[in-house]
Amino acid sequence: MAGFEPAKPPCEESEPLRSDANLAGPMAEPVPGPRSEVADVSRETPPPMDDTPIGRAAQQAVEAIHRAGEGLPRPEQTRVMVVANQKGGVGKTTTTVNLAASLALHGARVLVIDLDPQGNASTALGIDHHADVPSIYDVLVESKPLADVVQPVPDVEGLFCAPATIDLAGAEIELVSLVARESRLQRAISSYEQPLDYVLIDCPPSLGLLTVNALVASAEVLIPIQCEYYALEGLGQLLRNVDLVKGHLNPELHVSTILLTMYDGRTRLASQVAEEVRSHFGKEVLRTNIPRSVRISEAPSYGQTVLTYDPGSSGALSYLEAAREIALRGAEKEREQHSMAEGTQ
Repeated sequence: MAGFEPAKPPCEESEPLRSDANLAGPMAEPVPGPRSEVADVSRETPPPMDDTPIGRAAQQAVEAIHRAGEGLPRPEQTRVMVVANQKGGVGKTTTTVNLAASLALHGARVLVIDLDPQGNASTALGIDHHADVPSIYDVLVESKPLADVVQPVPDVEGLFCAPATIDLAGAEIELVSLVARESRLQRAISSYEQPLDYVLIDCPPSLGLLTVNALVASAEVLIPIQCEYYALEGLGQLLRNVDLVKGHLNPELHVSTILLTMYDGRTRLASQVAEEVRSHFGKEVLRTNIPRSVRISEAPSYGQTVLTYDPGSSGALSYLEAAREIALRGAEKEREQHSMAEGTQ
């Protein structure tokens, strides 16, 4: 992709809230979280708007934007999460980059590692990844330090990317003969000296050595599931693979988060899929659904996440809320671990 420069988005009004207001569906309840006690008139939530779909969506937009500026609890240790689903087209890369941008906008320091040879996550973050750019391939195969390939993401403070290049397509074969082939990414992340709150790893939709490296390097698995027919296809195999890696290579690995994507609240099918997923996975499923959104689909072609492409769109607001849930769940788990540790003393 030499010389590639993402096009600038057309100068037009933000996506009408009407278009996606009824797509994301209702959340079970507002996600609890810290609130500032200091009165700040400039950030007070305006009085409720008219009780119409547009009014309700606008009110949600205002509230989510205010929450994004408040910051969230930072994890005590870096949370390494692999975003995985062996079924293609479920919004895996889209979820990776938009959650990463959302967490960064909430004040976290976030690194995206692009392990997909197509480099779609790198493209969506506006990161140059032509063949001559130092990339995650050099880290895995040539043992280059991770710090040598990480680039800051334009326009999003605190967000960084280790890009993928086309060389990564041959890495599966080259890794076979290398020592500690399954744990090379884990060692690279452990040696990275810059402070990070989150590492999100975007995997190819297959179970090869690249995905195994991601699973060994991570403590958490985040699975995006599209709210469409055949949504659960291949999910059983993914969970079996997670269990295999957990049993033989990484005992800390577990599925921590399920995110419903491409949700269209106007269809019965989306509601049925969401209900089935929630009944099967329970508390691992986030209360926030990501709607089917034109803006989410358009953003990567401009080298942006939806958070910078159209911050007021329903897709951007949904990812902000999902990131908030992830951060608060992590903080709650840390409190539980502290309580258990104190109880055993």
